[in-house]
Amino acid sequence: MPALSEELVASITKSVLDGFDEQIAYTQKLIRFGGQRGEESDVQGFVFQQLADRGYSPVKFDMEEQTLSQHIGAGKFSSKHSHAPVVVATHKPKAQHEQGKSLILNGHIDVVPLGPLDMWKDDPYSARIVGDKLYGRGAGDMRSGQAANLWALDALRRIGLQPASEVIFQSVPEEESTGNGTLMTHLKGYRADAALIPEPVQEQLVRANVGVLWFQVEVRGRPVHVRAMGTGVNAIDSCWKVVGTLRELEVDWNDRHADAQHFEDEKHPLNLNVAIVNAGDWASSVPAWCRIDCRIGIVPGVTAKSAADEIEKKVADFAKNDPYLKENPPKITWNGFFSEGYVLEPGSHAENTLRKAHKQSTGQELTNQTSTAYIDARVHSLYDKIPALVYGPISGDVHGFDEWVSIESLKRVTVTIALFIAEWCGVEKV
Repeated sequence: MPALSEELVASITKSVLDGFDEQIAYTQKLIRFGGQRGEESDVQGFVFQQLADRGYSPVKFDMEEQTLSQHIGAGKFSSKHSHAPVVVATHKPKAQHEQGKSLILNGHIDVVPLGPLDMWKDDPYSARIVGDKLYGRGAGDMRSGQAANLWALDALRRIGLQPASEVIFQSVPEEESTGNGTLMTHLKGYRADAALIPEPVQEQLVRANVGVLWFQVEVRGRPVHVRAMGTGVNAIDSCWKVVGTLRELEVDWNDRHADAQHFEDEKHPLNLNVAIVNAGDWASSVPAWCRIDCRIGIVPGVTAKSAADEIEKKVADFAKNDPYLKENPPKITWNGFFSEGYVLEPGSHAENTLRKAHKQSTGQELTNQTSTAYIDARVHSLYDKIPALVYGPISGDVHGFDEWVSIESLKRVTVTIALFIAEWCGVEKV
């Protein structure tokens, strides 16, 4: 495709700005839906209708446990797995032969838990605006990014244009816990020449990304009345011994992979997070059980299976040398992410197109970052074998209290996405 003319760049930029107040209002609606894990059906229904109103012929489908379980990259199902639908819509160009390249616009709709509400300054789903910041759970991660995908397409329509190639819009749950929503789109056969995911990555491009494993460790104790505490076995104490050996593995992995490509400047990229602790039944009884839920990262090139095997062996070897645990070994359950990391190889046409669009929008050169968090781009990179571009707005306190996204940054990012779509896909008259 020929480069966009200066006049068209200016026209697209103005169109984004003209519609930006409506875009912010739309983003606020997305935030105000809320919806914790498993409660995303209402907001997905809203997104579905928005896509239908625009003529994109959306469809809904489930994350099929049996189908997913046969794929190496699927997250493990648990009782907490969301049953909200995946929503996918497709723009078809008028031209019989596409004039540009096809594109997936992907964004996750799920958000993480809120924590104690009294530690928020306001209702977590208020979507209030203070200065340059739009607040609320999901404001940054990533309902603002998903809105930007749709409103970038709207900006083209506003000036009588549309992509001259196929564009697949994906709204997925389960990105925060298994990655199964986006993986299900892959298994349903949706493909394109590139994918763009506007995660809150500070207007940078993600060059490399860790893989992630979720698992639960359960230790059983020997309950007795607290007056005879020395004759029992405290499951919490025993479980914390297991945490100690997992911390040893965490140190080992970070030392072992210190020179992994694109992770050389990360001091501690592979984080073990002991995130949830449940134990015991009664304050005057030595606890008979303890369960911890953990998350750990792995560098690209390490398989989820090999990492899981290493974790299981580490815990089993430790238990063999513990007088109680050798007779009562800890149980490990894989209950979420089971994903590998990826590297975005530099120099692709898609990346160069995004770099150009970012420069046109911001006046700055696009810089890279290495992400130590999970991102669904691994599905497109590892299994679709296409450039997966993760690029999105400046935000703060993601997964924390008073999460926010920069409004001015979101504006710049939406312009970038619109310009990228126009050059990557080409444009035709509506």
